[in-house]
Amino acid sequence: MDPKHRWLTAIWPRVRPWLPPPPATVLELGCGSLGGFVPALRADGYEAIGADPHAPDGPEYRRVEFERAELPSDADAVVASLSLHHVADPGEVLDRVAGVLRPEGRVVVVEWDWESFDEPTARWGFDRLDHATEDRGWLHGAHERWVASGQPWERYLRDWATGHGLHGAGTLLAALDQRFEPEVSERGAYLFPELPGATEDDERRAIEAGLIRAVRVDYVGRLRAAR
Repeated sequence: MDPKHRWLTAIWPRVRPWLPPPPATVLELGCGSLGGFVPALRADGYEAIGADPHAPDGPEYRRVEFERAELPSDADAVVASLSLHHVADPGEVLDRVAGVLRPEGRVVVVEWDWESFDEPTARWGFDRLDHATEDRGWLHGAHERWVASGQPWERYLRDWATGHGLHGAGTLLAALDQRFEPEVSERGAYLFPELPGATEDDERRAIEAGLIRAVRVDYVGRLRAAR
């Protein structure tokens, strides 16, 4: 199983409990080329639609940015997994999220706090990469680019992230809190799907021991009441 499939498999059990029962309507913001959680949602009986310029073919997908997609205006939930840090304007996107949700609707977000991804955390992951595998994920590329750059890790990462226009978790959480009442806002293990030889428990133990940082952000919120 490649890293992207491992990520979806690992994170789906964390997303699923926060969703209303099927056949609720669930939209996925940035479902990616694999379709994100849409196949799992539909298999569970949900009315699911995924929006992403690189989405697969099919009537359940919209091959366009979420903020420009034709979507129902009465969704029960919106899911965004590792997509908000890529969008052009988080405020515009989250306004669209709020606009398509029912008044009691919920947003479920899983994100990456790249600004907390310090060198000890990076090295912990790099040391556990399988360099012989053909299933190379983003962490392999990060390691190769960093070594080639000759830069200190923090400078390399910031230059790379800002060069790609990535938004920090603090910016995203502030934008979410403006529009939603948080029910969950916590940290967790992020690197393990890239590391066939490491489990989520391995990464969690390293976090609890203070060896590395928890750079996954889990956020669940409900629409704030209109004032």
